[in-house]
Amino acid sequence: MSSSDAPISAVLFDRDGTLIEDVPYNGDPDRVHSLPTVADTLDGLRELGIAVGVISNQSGIGRGLLTSEQVREVDRRVNALLGPFDVWRICPHSPDDGCGCRKPLPGMILSAAEQLGLEPARILMIGDIGADVEAARAAGAHAVLVPRPETLPEEVAAAPLVARTVREAVGWFIPALAEARP
Repeated sequence: MSSSDAPISAVLFDRDGTLIEDVPYNGDPDRVHSLPTVADTLDGLRELGIAVGVISNQSGIGRGLLTSEQVREVDRRVNALLGPFDVWRICPHSPDDGCGCRKPLPGMILSAAEQLGLEPARILMIGDIGADVEAARAAGAHAVLVPRPETLPEEVAAAPLVARTVREAVGWFIPALAEARP
């Protein structure tokens, strides 16, 4: 089932808790592990010619808990496991910095759309928390929440679409990648 008249030309993913296991303030590439259905879904998107990207708040930099280099090392590991990605956007700011890029603001999604040469309406954002969904809505993109046990119930209730897996989330907009139903 498609929720859009315009075809999806790019899928943007939150990094921690969506593409990889969430390890708070992780600066160690050896602790990067892909989540189920992610690698196959990304491969399928690439085979269909759909751009893929990463949109990630990394406040550990702004809070002084991580260095930019540590985040780059983790991102390199993500890219080695799951890449290549067409676009990466990282917000290094703490919540108190007042930047325009930190989710739930739309800055990173709008910037990625510009780099990809796409209208936000042709982008799907997939994440595990409300800020991911809110950023997509603010940008004019589509959003699907793939909650984890830590996702707040009110975030699940507020999401326009909720999926069990990344594959299911993508399949609602790109039927060729829908999970097989029993």
